[in-house]
Amino acid sequence: MSTIHWTQGHTHRSARWHSENAAPLPQRTVVADDRMKADVAYRQACEGTALLWQGDFHNARQLLQAMRRRVDRKQPSSVTSLRESFHLLRRGSSHRARVLGKLLVLLEDDYTLALRRAPDVRQACLEAYGPQTGPTAVALTELLGVIGAHQWRLKGVDVPALGTRVHPHYGVFAPVRGEYVNLVAQTPLPPSIRHRPSAGTAFDLGTGTGVLAAVLAHRGVHRVVATDISPRALACARENVHRLALTDRIEVSGTGLFPEGRADLVVCNPPWLPARPTSSVEQGVYDPDGTMLHGFLTGLPAHLRPGGEGWLILSDLAEHLGLRTRRDLLDAFRAARLRVVDKVDTKPRHPRSQDTTDPLHPARSAETTSLWRLSATP
Repeated sequence: MSTIHWTQGHTHRSARWHSENAAPLPQRTVVADDRMKADVAYRQACEGTALLWQGDFHNARQLLQAMRRRVDRKQPSSVTSLRESFHLLRRGSSHRARVLGKLLVLLEDDYTLALRRAPDVRQACLEAYGPQTGPTAVALTELLGVIGAHQWRLKGVDVPALGTRVHPHYGVFAPVRGEYVNLVAQTPLPPSIRHRPSAGTAFDLGTGTGVLAAVLAHRGVHRVVATDISPRALACARENVHRLALTDRIEVSGTGLFPEGRADLVVCNPPWLPARPTSSVEQGVYDPDGTMLHGFLTGLPAHLRPGGEGWLILSDLAEHLGLRTRRDLLDAFRAARLRVVDKVDTKPRHPRSQDTTDPLHPARSAETTSLWRLSATP
């Protein structure tokens, strides 16, 4: 267990250090309060000094915004390609996270945040971190993410294909982009399921909130097995399946990619961009070296029943950014001895696709999300 140390007055103090994005233990920690100037905070953070906040909570948020403005002023503006722009943005995001992550707060034994005008964060922290094990120092940016995730969990995300909401947990990708859910809700089911609906089986790989498993069950698939490598996702999916009264149709199982056995339909919505995630939430967006994508393709033939299909839901954003080519994808299909039965496309409707100030707007505006219907070749 990592521990940070600091001096308050003439007293030496310590607390457990926790970072969801595996930020290293600060080598030096000093106390900061409402007298701290943004320029000083920014300089010390850039030098690697952590600032343990002891002032007003809302002033801490204002200081964080001031530090963010200083970080963003340093970002390069001239690029020659979308690929370069993407990598520069990723490096800039990583640098921003390192600097802003130096502003810390202390959570007491029961997750109380003992700052003036601080919200009650105890339930949000319990949901994200589990039972408390002593005073813990976390980055304010991380705590704000925990608070936001708690609100998402309470409110839920509307899923028109289900006529209800699903409730994401902290660290689990929320289905806010509905186009991929609609693809699964509207694409014709394989004949092997349509011809014997009372015996049809589907696998939902990387289930996350369980939304696609619920859509498949809602469409009449008799049995759905949902998997994920994240314990948080498994707990989230189980809660949503219970909330939707689908426990008799959906089994949330294990921490591997594929469950045991074969299915008439295997659905996979892997992270769409082949890059390294920097936090647990980003694992729903970035797939290093396309590991999950290739694991799905290579394992699919052995897990399909005769006449079964694999549904790969994938955006072509990586292609527009120069991170993967269409030939790379088609070659991966052939290498796995898979053939394309059909491809169903849809265009994104999320706000970022319309944001002309986004450096990646040319790629986002051209993006297409596809459901590839794949079958095993003889």
